[in-house]
Amino acid sequence: MNAPTSTNRRRPLLLIAFIALPLVVGGISSALTANAMTQFGQFEQPPLSPPAWLFPVAWTILYMLMGLASYLIYLHVPKNAREHKMRMAALVIYGLQLTANFAWSLVFFGLNAYWIAFALLVVLWAHVLALVMLAIRLRATAGYALLPYLAWTTFAGYLNAGVAVLN
Repeated sequence: MNAPTSTNRRRPLLLIAFIALPLVVGGISSALTANAMTQFGQFEQPPLSPPAWLFPVAWTILYMLMGLASYLIYLHVPKNAREHKMRMAALVIYGLQLTANFAWSLVFFGLNAYWIAFALLVVLWAHVLALVMLAIRLRATAGYALLPYLAWTTFAGYLNAGVAVLN
């Protein structure tokens, strides 16, 4: 039986750190837009708008899945230079999408700039799609973990556009 390496002993802590990062980013965004759900409830809403309680539940799950996916991508051992570039690109895109995700709440709720927020959401969606495509090629489980995020971002685009049109 092999003795555990220091890298293997650190993996649970690394996983926690990778999951914590998007949760912290989401928490800061939420704190900066503290009245967001009250404000959202006052909007004229498009059909299919979910109840306000669903948003924090969904985002908590999605942030945890994002963290898991980024952890799996980080751990992927590239077989060649091409895979190394793909892995690095995936991690950069992950950071960009997390930044766009953070900025969206500030633009939508903080600035009430619904169409600008929608444009930012399109950029976010494109980053998430690119991330899913790279992740599936590197480590399928990571890509599949991101599919609910892609679906929710698509739905968020519908809600954002609906609010922009109706308000």
